[in-house]
Amino acid sequence: MSEEIEIDTDDLQRRMEGAMGALKTEFASLRTGRASASMLEPIMVEAYGQKTPINQVGTINVPESRMVTINVWDKSMVGAVEKSIRNSGLGINPQLNGTIIMLPIPELNEERRRDLTRVAAQYAEHARVAIRNVRRDGMDQIKKAKADGMSEDDQKFWETEVQALTDKFTGLVDTALESKQAEIMQV
Repeated sequence: MSEEIEIDTDDLQRRMEGAMGALKTEFASLRTGRASASMLEPIMVEAYGQKTPINQVGTINVPESRMVTINVWDKSMVGAVEKSIRNSGLGINPQLNGTIIMLPIPELNEERRRDLTRVAAQYAEHARVAIRNVRRDGMDQIKKAKADGMSEDDQKFWETEVQALTDKFTGLVDTALESKQAEIMQV
């Protein structure tokens, strides 16, 4: 068979980049002792009968390094926003001031820092699993192409390409994890 069968490595790379993007978002939600609006991104609020991201029910501000404020637009939603923050597992105790919810960011103790590094490691493992799933899809494409008449040399070439892509992205996950854990443990 003279026609060459190609595997769509661009699609595989795009999907692996998506796993990295999700990991970065999850890492941003881990607090490191400094206030950040991004740490509230994963919190969903029960608003008007459906789950809504917290940034769609109020304005999030960081007035100082250890304080986040949320100015809730609808007065009736203040309780729901406060409840969502309490149940989020962030370990932050919201304080109410009318429609403004203040979130003082406490100093992290050593035990909480270790817990957060373990959570970061779990997020990294989820990203690695997602990347390996993309790798598996790529290898399945190669097997199907082999059945459709791909030469053994081409099969080896594409398997090497997919594995190199996988190694590159798992390396990026490991680097991001080391960086995040160092940031969390920094006092």
